[in-house]
Amino acid sequence: MTAAPSNRQVRCGTERWPLSRPFRISRGAKVAADVVVVEIRAAGRLGRGEGVPYPRYGESPESVAEQIEQIRRALEGGMSRRELQSALAPGAARNAVDCALWDLEAQVEGPTGAALASGGAIASGGALGSGGAMPAAAEVLTTAVTLSLDTLDAMAAAARALTDVPLIKIKVDEQDPATRIRRVREICPNSLLIVDPNESWNAEVLRAAGPALHECGVALLEQPLPAGRESDLVGIDVPVPVCADESCHTAADLPRLQGIFQFVNIKLDKTGGLTGALDLLHQARESGFGIMVGCMICTSLSIAPAWRVAKEAAFVDLDGPWWLKQDRPGGVSLEDGRLRPPVRGFWGELHDERPES
Repeated sequence: MTAAPSNRQVRCGTERWPLSRPFRISRGAKVAADVVVVEIRAAGRLGRGEGVPYPRYGESPESVAEQIEQIRRALEGGMSRRELQSALAPGAARNAVDCALWDLEAQVEGPTGAALASGGAIASGGALGSGGAMPAAAEVLTTAVTLSLDTLDAMAAAARALTDVPLIKIKVDEQDPATRIRRVREICPNSLLIVDPNESWNAEVLRAAGPALHECGVALLEQPLPAGRESDLVGIDVPVPVCADESCHTAADLPRLQGIFQFVNIKLDKTGGLTGALDLLHQARESGFGIMVGCMICTSLSIAPAWRVAKEAAFVDLDGPWWLKQDRPGGVSLEDGRLRPPVRGFWGELHDERPES
């Protein structure tokens, strides 16, 4: 790996991106995406990364910005991505910095330099392009489009606008999820369905929902029970594959999930960046898990690095920017569940039109 530039300038700031409509899950509603953005300038180039602080994991924009401030001097002195992994715990702060470093390497060293890793875990991950190059963004990805939790009538009305979407993710809670699932299936008979209770069910609710999951041909059930209660799934005859989200942050979580979950949901804000996401991707595959890639409610600056993992996944859930009133210029575009990548040079690619200003 090429030595890291030591003449860096690091900027960290918080941003608020209003949503076009409320986004509701079992834990509550959001009306804006609060993100932390890291910019690292070196050698006349600019690398950018975004992290989404998540209260479920004890994060806030202020706490994430403070974590980044604590390593600013080391970053400006040339901290590498591998060194970053031990300097910050997995989470939004490390994600923002890690992705900014990936982007900076692409700007300074070109596409091959961006993918070189300082350790074997990434290089052996199988997700990098030939010759160590940064994996190219696929032309189009099919992503889940999320149906936010609401009243039954409101969810039915929203589902009618998604009849041409190949993959729909239904947010539910413990209040009669079977009726919501059946109503969406009736309205969208040709779509694959993911059901996501966001930890709101218990074993009794899960058993009661089983017939609806089976009858409606649900493709995936995501994190039905609270993290920490994974063992409650043992002995329950769940008729569809179950995916760990809140229960799986990094590759270190995989051993305790085996035999309980069939899939894991890789999110860069949980793994602490693309570096950790590639580690998790590789080790999850080696352990026999199917792969889902997700995101928080975010801008395209979060989606661009996640794309490098998503193109290796069976299920993709990267509709975060779709909820915004306005996304970053040049970001991803989403129509009827077809996600197209950002413009060239938006993130992770050398672009002559993005020099340091």
